[in-house]
Amino acid sequence: MTDNTENIVLEILRRIQEDMAELKAGQRDIQHRLTLVETRLAGVERNLADHYAAYAGQSARIDRMENRLERLERRLDLQET
Repeated sequence: MTDNTENIVLEILRRIQEDMAELKAGQRDIQHRLTLVETRLAGVERNLADHYAAYAGQSARIDRMENRLERLERRLDLQET
């Protein structure tokens, strides 16, 4: 009976070890996938920052063009009153 009990305990411990191994493998997979998500998110943020920078540059150019146009209108007396 003692041998039978020991065998049952050993079998239960083996199953627990197998379950733990599966959990660890799943956790490693989740960590890997999370790293991929974080990397892709950083790329999206970088692209978004690039678009904002381009927008700011275009706004600055438009502002300069408006100023030049206003100066031309004043010189040519084309301003509306």
